Amino acid sequence: MSDYSAERKPMDRYDPAAIEKKWRDRWAADEIYRTHPADERPKYYILDFYPYPSGDGLSVGHCRNYVPTDVIARYYRMKGYNVLHPMGWDAFGLPAENAAIKLKTNPAILIRRFADNYKRQMNMIGVSYDWSREISSSTPEYYHWTQWIFLRLYNSWYDPRVDQARPIETLEDELSQNGTANLRLPLSEPQLTAAEWNAFDPLQRQEYLRRFRLAYRGEAAVNWDPVDKTVIANEEVDADRRAWRSGALVERKILKQWFFRITAYADRLDRDLDTVDWPSKIVTMQRNWIGRSEGAEVIFHTEQDDEIIVFTTRPDTLWGATFMVLAPEHPLVAKITGEEQRAEVTAYVARAQATSAAARTEEKEKTGVFTGGYAINPVNGARIPIWIADYVLMGYGTGAIMAVPAHDERDFAFALKFGLPIIPVIARPDDAARSVVRAGTYRPELVAALNAAQYSFTENAGDLLVTLTGAQAPEYAELVHAHLTEGHSEVAGSGWLMIFPDEVIALDSVAADERIAARLRKEIGHDAVPTCMAYLVTTPFYRDIVYHDNYGTPIHSGPINGLPGDQAIHQTIAWLEQNGFGRQRLNYKMRDWLISRQRYWGTPIPIIHAEDGLEVPLHDDELPLTLPNVESYEPTATGESPLTLIDDWVNVTLPDGRKGRRETDTMGTFACSSWYYMRFADAHNSAALADVQELAYWLPVDMYVGGAEHAVMHLLYSRFWTKLLYDLNVIAFFEPFARLRNQGLIMAPAREVNGEVIVEKMSKSKGNVITPDEVVAEHGADALRGYECFISDFELSVPWSTQGVPGVRRWLDRVWRIVLRPDDDAGQPATLSERQVQRIVHQTIQRVEENILNFKFNTMVSALMEFTNALYKARDAGLVGTPAWNEAIETLLLLIAPVAPHIAEELWERTARPYSIHQQRWPVADPELAAEEEIEVVLQVNGKVRDKLVVPAEADEEQLRELAMTSDRVQSFIGGKPIRKVIVVPGKLVNVVI
Repeated sequence: MSDYSAERKPMDRYDPAAIEKKWRDRWAADEIYRTHPADERPKYYILDFYPYPSGDGLSVGHCRNYVPTDVIARYYRMKGYNVLHPMGWDAFGLPAENAAIKLKTNPAILIRRFADNYKRQMNMIGVSYDWSREISSSTPEYYHWTQWIFLRLYNSWYDPRVDQARPIETLEDELSQNGTANLRLPLSEPQLTAAEWNAFDPLQRQEYLRRFRLAYRGEAAVNWDPVDKTVIANEEVDADRRAWRSGALVERKILKQWFFRITAYADRLDRDLDTVDWPSKIVTMQRNWIGRSEGAEVIFHTEQDDEIIVFTTRPDTLWGATFMVLAPEHPLVAKITGEEQRAEVTAYVARAQATSAAARTEEKEKTGVFTGGYAINPVNGARIPIWIADYVLMGYGTGAIMAVPAHDERDFAFALKFGLPIIPVIARPDDAARSVVRAGTYRPELVAALNAAQYSFTENAGDLLVTLTGAQAPEYAELVHAHLTEGHSEVAGSGWLMIFPDEVIALDSVAADERIAARLRKEIGHDAVPTCMAYLVTTPFYRDIVYHDNYGTPIHSGPINGLPGDQAIHQTIAWLEQNGFGRQRLNYKMRDWLISRQRYWGTPIPIIHAEDGLEVPLHDDELPLTLPNVESYEPTATGESPLTLIDDWVNVTLPDGRKGRRETDTMGTFACSSWYYMRFADAHNSAALADVQELAYWLPVDMYVGGAEHAVMHLLYSRFWTKLLYDLNVIAFFEPFARLRNQGLIMAPAREVNGEVIVEKMSKSKGNVITPDEVVAEHGADALRGYECFISDFELSVPWSTQGVPGVRRWLDRVWRIVLRPDDDAGQPATLSERQVQRIVHQTIQRVEENILNFKFNTMVSALMEFTNALYKARDAGLVGTPAWNEAIETLLLLIAPVAPHIAEELWERTARPYSIHQQRWPVADPELAAEEEIEVVLQVNGKVRDKLVVPAEADEEQLRELAMTSDRVQSFIGGKPIRKVIVVPGKLVNVVI
């Protein structure tokens, strides 16, 4: 290291306002953060979730994201990487359009104004974005390629045989030659012959292909936001049925909408989560939303021999299926309904069809009607009744369910209400059982017999309340049976036995249930007992044990009795497949992505609806289809897009002379944000989404940073589009973001109200927002940046402290003084050698680098503060001007450059070092220089600390053992007892075991 002390400029105080703008202007003029195209260097692509720019501008909470990622970007540049650190604007969507309506301004003008303010603030805090790659999703040059991707979705289908998307033409060829015979469709999907396909007219073919296209228009019950006046996706509705953005109570409407068939990729979206480095909670949220379940499609036959196909995740419970429930709209309802039930069924169907899907599926008392029809359970040949109920929807699954009331809470309630059999077929994992022997029904000797057999029981007014296990049930039942004089007893929960004076009946079948219920009705003297379980639930001692939905060992289930749960499922599926009664199938809770918005400010959908009903996609050379200029952006009273009112844009004539109307729905903003990370690789390419070589070099994103609130929507959608483009050979990667980190929220400063400390979100309405502008004006950008890093662990939410930034500013003042005038204001004499300074220097390099890589920005700043303190001690030890001092000062400036770029650049220049510090190489730690010469070793006896020794760092096991055994304190605790062994952990401890 060189001694730059003689070249220093005259001292003046640290004034952020004087230096920060100077350097930002210089950096911008020199374009030092401009990203170079793909080259031979290693690359690092670090990306912030690109923001929606609002009129409120940035708060210090937003900076929690942008400052740490900037630290990382600057670090990797100094490490010699080609770094891509871009920024753009999520400019479409409802917030911008609603603001434009309110302010009576064109949303394009408004969003540019907002974005310019964001950009000003980002530059003000010194974020090193490459602004030459700035993008905005609302510009035609950007959404051109959103439309291009839409057309790829529209013209593709997912082929499960090759597990990827293929052009729709390949499906049409397949259908024309083989129909659906080789497509491995679910059993619930109607099959089609080649002859049937070839006989279809164009409109019929379009309707059939709609079931396969990855972008399709379909009629569906959708979520309608009455405030924003648009349809929103399921993911944008909270648990209380309120819209994510507006907070309005969502309504349900039946509308024709555009969807992306994300469900086709469900399995890959689930399994490929194993390939990324993401927070475990985000992976769990994604997997829960996808909702993968493995089960079987099962074929039941009606007595008319029609098939009813159900999907179940629990084929091991088939032996407990005691009835079926169809959606009121199911096509077989009319056919299976008996004449005696027809009027009631018809009325129920009419009521259900007049009720919204949301109302039908909400938590309420279930309703239903028996059709008079029966189905045959394929595993045991049992004849089971078929009901209809409005909670079963035709649009979900197959529109039919098999009901296993003993192990499904909804079915259990339904069966109790309508008196349907409930037969347990899965053992309780805890094998718990209970029994009541009622007063006056047993011989007095039973009490002594139970005590002698060591059963646990209590007496209550003569009733014996017995707690036992299912394994004990047969022997227990025989004991009670021998002493029962009248009435009945039972074993419930496990074992499932009904005990009468003359017999013991196992509750193992519908037939047994009928026998038990008949005896109970006769005993009680009226018909209030439809089933055994309906009776058992009236006994308080049984209420929390008669039902369970756990996985477990099958009982009363023929060939799978006693098998482990997973093995029982697989064996049942194998049996179904061998006998033609079903097959294995994966199912997913996730629904297709609804992308239609009935608003103006979004990407136009590049489809024309011809007068003959056919959909005509635009050709690539017709893109972009741009939004027309309009005077009013108000949503229409009918809920249609404002675009419907612009006749000269909507109405078109096709090349073949047909009249047509453009699609007037626009795409939800998540469409544009599902691929923007690719565009940054080649942001202004007018001929392609991006250059192939640039995509191959830069993608996937190495580090993606943003809020956890996008754990489902944005991340799931982005992964879906990435996989589609991978399948179509547009890109060479199948996951967009290799690593993901989520920053914690910065809350408003804590305040005390009536003795209670209140911490709230920053909110304009609460008047508690702190902007970076005010902080920078008072303390400087570098102090703000330092505090944004120092405030807490990166992923934790924490209130802003008004004392935090001044504390960081004081540290920067100390850095300024120790670099420029270390001899001023000297402290008390100190003892520190050059070797010790070297050790501190290289240990600090190690700590700072490790902290940056592990997102420990708070401890990074702490390490730099400790390093600064050590330099003051070195000054007081008389080391100023020594080689060790010069190395330490240069290292300090290089290490603070990522977090405090302005002061680092200024001090670098003032000490006559070459411009720019941000283009210098990151210091390299020497492990030998960082190593301690002496270390502290703990001495233990039987695991308890008894002494500590300072020893040479290179001391080996034998030396440590000898030192431990010569310790007087260790010997005093050994006390002459024999030593069993001595455990040595080099560099840490010695444990003597006696």
